[in-house]
Amino acid sequence: MLAAERGAAANTLAAYRRDLAGASAIIGDLVGAGRVDLARLGGAWSGLAPSSLARKCSALRQFYGFLVDEGLRSDDPSPALPRPRARRPLPRLLDHTEIARLFATAEDEAAGGLPGAMRMLALLELLYGSGLRATELVSLPLAAVPRDAPLLTVTGKGGQQRMVPVGARAGKALQRWLAVREAGSRWLFPSRGKHLSRVRLFQLLRELAGRAEIDPARVSPHVLRHAFATHLLEGGADLRVLQTLLGHADIATTQIYTHVDNARLVALVNAHHPLANPRPLPLRARATSAAR
Repeated sequence: MLAAERGAAANTLAAYRRDLAGASAIIGDLVGAGRVDLARLGGAWSGLAPSSLARKCSALRQFYGFLVDEGLRSDDPSPALPRPRARRPLPRLLDHTEIARLFATAEDEAAGGLPGAMRMLALLELLYGSGLRATELVSLPLAAVPRDAPLLTVTGKGGQQRMVPVGARAGKALQRWLAVREAGSRWLFPSRGKHLSRVRLFQLLRELAGRAEIDPARVSPHVLRHAFATHLLEGGADLRVLQTLLGHADIATTQIYTHVDNARLVALVNAHHPLANPRPLPLRARATSAAR
């Protein structure tokens, strides 16, 4: 159902499978489990982080909702599951200076003409310049590269496609990479007969961070995606536009980025609210006020 009706991605399906299998290992048959059985999971999962517990419980709630919808159960025992209050963590961020250091290091290395350095610069440009997810980036087919229009065709979560702008800098980095990229592969970033893996992308990025004298633990593909979104919002991008660029199905997911721009929000209110900069009273109103 998740694959056919919701178009869930392979990683999402694997995560649901792991969570359901883990619950089954504790209480046995999930289809026939009752409220008492599900209540036992609270104790077994007591050591989990709130976010992990919330994810597991969500998988079970959806599983029992599916069973009821399909007529495989007449009751839903999921209310017996624990209900953790998982506060969504704020994204880790790199500031503009750190981003500049990453790019300066990558550009200096790419100037040497080595294919690996040119690939790293192209990867960095697309992570920060277009806000791609790691999986979206490494699995880009060569056919996705724009020829005339500065847009990249990206297949995101659930197989949903979207068009992502490619800036002039990223376009130049891509062309330099294409000139030295090994021929014969259908992937934009080929590796050993397949495409570059997410794990290898993660490693390459952290190695670059170390050479740029940035703590590697603070850098990942997703951190650069967060930086892309945050810095666009700081520059005045509309939240709906940002939602489209990031490929978020729900704008509530995009709204997490609004926390980083409180200073801009305050300035916006001060600049545009009618009471922030009161206009002088008309002459007649001033005369009336003076008479009083």
